[in-house]
Amino acid sequence: MGTGQPRMTAPTRAVLEVFLSDPQAPRYGLEIGSHAVLPSGTVHPILARLEGLGWLDSGWEDVDPTVVGRPRRRFYRLTAAGRAQAVSAIQAADARRSHLKSRRSAQLVPRFGPAQS
Repeated sequence: MGTGQPRMTAPTRAVLEVFLSDPQAPRYGLEIGSHAVLPSGTVHPILARLEGLGWLDSGWEDVDPTVVGRPRRRFYRLTAAGRAQAVSAIQAADARRSHLKSRRSAQLVPRFGPAQS
């Protein structure tokens, strides 16, 4: 299990928001991608990073693929620590975004000084 925080990209945030919408629900990759509107090639590396950080636990479902007519699914679940860290990381990203937005707005405000001759 690693430590630290993932880079809070828009796709990472979207994946975390899927988990935070129902923190107890186990989710599988295709379902997460569908809710987050992301392709599996984006979702699965994010899931691997979050699991490596200890934010998620995962396990294979216990079904016979020949009976259910599809491959087994790997389900992911937000850990208690992962939930707290996800909420904190999203709040920190929102605060950074708000700070940057206010700085940009301040830079765009025209400053009128004495008339130049």
